[in-house]
Amino acid sequence: MKNIITIVAFLFCLTSFAQKTVDASDIIRDVKNGKAVNISNATINGVLDFTFMDEALPKLPKRKKWWNNGGSNTIEKQITNKVSFVNCTFTGDVLAYIPHEKSGYTFIANFEDIVTFKGCTFKQKAMFKYSDFERNTDFSNTKFNNDSTFKYAKFDRDITFENTFFDEPATFKYAEFKQFVSFENSVFNESAIFKYSEFNDGVSFRNVKFEEDLNIKYTKVSGKFDITDMEVAYDIDSKYTKINGKSFSKYLLKSKK
Repeated sequence: MKNIITIVAFLFCLTSFAQKTVDASDIIRDVKNGKAVNISNATINGVLDFTFMDEALPKLPKRKKWWNNGGSNTIEKQITNKVSFVNCTFTGDVLAYIPHEKSGYTFIANFEDIVTFKGCTFKQKAMFKYSDFERNTDFSNTKFNNDSTFKYAKFDRDITFENTFFDEPATFKYAEFKQFVSFENSVFNESAIFKYSEFNDGVSFRNVKFEEDLNIKYTKVSGKFDITDMEVAYDIDSKYTKINGKSFSKYLLKSKK
């Protein structure tokens, strides 16, 4: 009898810790209705489109008529809700940036409240190009298994990418970090691109492993620049890089003294 009770309890525990399934469309509906998103231990099925492109597209003027009158081809969506995903798996694309070729419009989502993707797995694309993150942002312990981009993204508050894994090339080109950001213990399995990035209050690459190239060309860093135990398998392109006003090579010489 005790063995049966033990087995039942064990099966109950397995069920309790199993990931639930949530449709991306339900999340987008909640965002539209002004509800905070707070999901943990879940598998998110479908494309999670924070730009609301399908809703906006039918209401937009035709490209030629609109642009000829000085209009913009960029449509920005302000996400005012708190967005939190912890230990979640995304089976479809997560999109805060969509260049729609047929219409010529580009759709972007900006985030006005706290954004958390902690301990998550992106199985498909994670597109955050041009996104503004106005509050604290957390991508720690997360796996990007497909294409990801934070090109031109702006981070106004605290931001962390600690213990994060990038399986495909990771792009932070032109990204701006206004507060200190840590990539500590992260792994970039392919090329990492930080060209033209700006770190206004320091950055940590402590114990980061770059399995291919690291591009920090034209990068500017003000404040702490921690590269303790950082490993780069191939080349570092640091042309015109400035670390507190000094070149990358001079910074290395100074740090070794």
